[in-house]
Amino acid sequence: MRIAMLGGSFNPPHIGHLILAEEILATRRYDKVLLVPANLPPHKVPQGDPGAEMRLAMLRASAEDWPQIIVEPCELERRGVSYTIDTLNEIAQKYICDGKPGLVVGDDLASDFMVSWKDPERILDLADLIIAHRLRAEEIDLPYPHRYVDNIMIPVSSSLVRERIAQQGAWRSLIMPRVREIIETYGLYRNN
Repeated sequence: MRIAMLGGSFNPPHIGHLILAEEILATRRYDKVLLVPANLPPHKVPQGDPGAEMRLAMLRASAEDWPQIIVEPCELERRGVSYTIDTLNEIAQKYICDGKPGLVVGDDLASDFMVSWKDPERILDLADLIIAHRLRAEEIDLPYPHRYVDNIMIPVSSSLVRERIAQQGAWRSLIMPRVREIIETYGLYRNN
């Protein structure tokens, strides 16, 4: 099985996450995409976090109709700061992979990969980096092996969804219907 990993806070998961996962599958290089919710992301401070269990429930609800998308909770189960190198080691033990897994990194994090990620050289040994367009439509030169995915840029972020919920704006079409139900049932993000 050929797998790609897409990590993040997923706070909440939105259509941009699923479209990117589908774009990765459409390359036909990967059979499955693992969505890996971070426990404590090392690159940002979580805002308005309803807790790991709620983020996991929303992520599972968003991917429930996608057999090629697997929600992998290893970082939540491991607790502590979620370092990609630890996740790659765990994925290698948990899944039988054909070749290296793909690791999806947004272009917003790609420039600082070699200096701000834990053990970047080892990550490059264990995974093929897939750079996704998030902030830039053009490809940027990077000093390490990588491949770009030709994804469409969706101007949606979890922070935008949270802000729109808090401001009672339009947000329901930015997420999957089952995620909307969870947010409305538990009153999430109203006081961000």
